[in-house]
Amino acid sequence: MHESEAEQLIKQAYEAWDAEDWLSAAGLLERVLAGFPDLPESAVWWYDAALAHKFLRNWAKAYELGREAAARAPRGEGEPAHWNLGIAATIQRDWATAREAWTGFGIQLLEGEGEINGRFGPACVRLDTGGEREVVWIDRLCPTRGRVMNVPVTAGRRFGEIVVHDGEPKGRRVVDGREYPVFDELLLFETSDLPTFTVTVKAGQASDIEALVELFLAQGYGAEPASSFELLCACCSEGTLERRRSVHGGAQQVSLAASEEEARRLLDQWVTLTPAGRAWSGLAPVG
Repeated sequence: MHESEAEQLIKQAYEAWDAEDWLSAAGLLERVLAGFPDLPESAVWWYDAALAHKFLRNWAKAYELGREAAARAPRGEGEPAHWNLGIAATIQRDWATAREAWTGFGIQLLEGEGEINGRFGPACVRLDTGGEREVVWIDRLCPTRGRVMNVPVTAGRRFGEIVVHDGEPKGRRVVDGREYPVFDELLLFETSDLPTFTVTVKAGQASDIEALVELFLAQGYGAEPASSFELLCACCSEGTLERRRSVHGGAQQVSLAASEEEARRLLDQWVTLTPAGRAWSGLAPVG
């Protein structure tokens, strides 16, 4: 390939990029890189080709090209080539490469091998399934994975599942003066075995509902009262939103994540602890 041909292909690639034709852009960049893998400009082309495949959710190609991009990027300086490789390697379950990528980005990991299951703090993820969007809290296990800590209302989603999220926040939530990022989900990494149920509860005070939530959480399960949900437009969801937990007493629906046997046991226990003003009925599976 002559340099003049390569220049024309690069021009076409970025025209396709501007049109968000990621497949064409990646293919044209890859044609150039086959002939010119190590020019000073090639590092950018490797990165953009890998990024285009990330946009396409072609994780095998994002991983393959991302390794080349990261190999040409400075280490320890927050270069996004390392971050994107960390995501792709995680999805490919290549934990050695993922660890190397996070370290290359500048993140200090605890020593070890294999799957990364650390404590990276709470954050929020915007689930996206079939056009439905729901923001849930997660417990981050690594820079790109988190365990869902709410009981989602989105059909087919479950408490305790593990999701992979993007690295750029798309919104923030403020709770008690502390900001938490909201990331977009990239894919469902591991499913959860816990089914979801709904139940109608009667509670005298908001503290009764809070006690129910705490009782389920203490056993490794989930409980989500309807009064804690808030519907938002897309613009508000992707902005900075101050949240206050707004549970209240009275009769309301609660979503539960537990086996039916455990859900009944804990609901009965909740009533027994303070019989006055507490009751439940209508336990039913979701989905």
